[in-house]
Amino acid sequence: MSIPHPNSMSPVEKRAAFSIAGIFSTRMLGLFMIFPVFALFAEQEFADITGTQIGIAIGIYGLTQALLQIPFGYYSDKFGRKPLIIVGMLIFMLGSLVCAMADSIEMMILGRALQGMGAVAAVLMASVADLVREQYRLRAMSIVGMTIGLSFTLSLVAGPLLDSWIGVRGIFWVIAGLSMIGILLVLFALPTIEKQEFQREAQTDFSQFGEILRHPQLLRLDLGVFVLHAILTAMFVVMPLILRDSAGLPAVEHWHIYLPVMLLSFVLMVPFIIQAESKGRMKQVFVGAIASIMLMQLAFLGFEQSFWMLFALLLIFFTAFNLLEASLPSLVVKLSPADKKGTASGVYSTSQFIGAAIGGALGGYFYQHYGYNGVFAMTAIMGAIWLLAAVSMEKPMPLSIASVPLGKIAEEEIASLEQKLLDYDGIYEVIVRLDEQRAYFKIDRKQLNEVTLIEYIEQSSESLRKRESTELCEA
Repeated sequence: MSIPHPNSMSPVEKRAAFSIAGIFSTRMLGLFMIFPVFALFAEQEFADITGTQIGIAIGIYGLTQALLQIPFGYYSDKFGRKPLIIVGMLIFMLGSLVCAMADSIEMMILGRALQGMGAVAAVLMASVADLVREQYRLRAMSIVGMTIGLSFTLSLVAGPLLDSWIGVRGIFWVIAGLSMIGILLVLFALPTIEKQEFQREAQTDFSQFGEILRHPQLLRLDLGVFVLHAILTAMFVVMPLILRDSAGLPAVEHWHIYLPVMLLSFVLMVPFIIQAESKGRMKQVFVGAIASIMLMQLAFLGFEQSFWMLFALLLIFFTAFNLLEASLPSLVVKLSPADKKGTASGVYSTSQFIGAAIGGALGGYFYQHYGYNGVFAMTAIMGAIWLLAAVSMEKPMPLSIASVPLGKIAEEEIASLEQKLLDYDGIYEVIVRLDEQRAYFKIDRKQLNEVTLIEYIEQSSESLRKRESTELCEA
């Protein structure tokens, strides 16, 4: 067995990160490839369909995902990560097959709900924590996050292309095949998880719900991701129809607008990320992106929707969307208590999925009763509510969460150790959990990392023991 280099991820850790990213990508493609084509398909395929039914079918996966992601994570502690991931992927595949063969919109809604019931995201994140050492988890999570972003972009391009070749039902058969690929990755690429335990940094602790739900700064972020994904899902209830009717693009050519928009938006957001993370202007960039999202909804409502106008509006929207999608999880880490990151992330993810479900249903309802403009009026109001909440947000410090094992430590040593650690430059919060023999930190990674923390804790623990021994001898 090779010993991992102290300054780099081991081969097993790299394999874990990339295999989990691959499993995530099969699900992301499966959930989002139908976004740019479903409304057009549903109008042609199902008789007497309503806008509300279209919206529910697009977003219903979010409701079942929200309900089941935390239970999946909980039961994976008992029955194993790999078995729960495989069960989730099988349910996801079943939902895809139901959609492929659905002969009514009700059956399609059932299939999409089943897709969401394969809620393995929390289990996958716990697997990262199981397989990757503390000092490299942030890097592994970044690999997963980038894969999710690229998968979303690819889904918007692949959906219209596949629709032109094999139709929407064919897309669902492809999605079922992707589920099988995900299962094969679990079986043959994901490393064996030898030591599996509750991961506080990645999983939800039910005892912490109350504190997280009362945390005003985190609630702003939960509202934000709810609104962001509600707006996105509501937009895709009508955007395929607008591209067909206003821009004159047949469905097969919709990728002509999505591909350059998404690629350019990734390029355009980079300077803003640099300003936010490196220049300490996170709040200004964050609030500016929310304002851009809201203004684009008003622009969709008020401007003539020609090809180039839609291109410009979508480019600004997705630049702000991708910026917020990257910033929000980072802000959850910066603002959550050191030992409650997993619970804060669980509530955040649940808010995101509920937002998708509510956004789809509301988008469909407003389209059915008030047309395109009704949808964008609704999303603009949602954006304005978020903007008002974000303006009063605290300016976040550039901190990360870390944890290190302590070894054996007595209860009477905790207060002294916490104070000694807080005196160290770069440490801003310390929580020692005696039940886990582990310390959780809010740290500035420009000043120190987990390796430095472990070395300092060893020195601090040794000095505390020597001092207590001296005091005992003097007594």
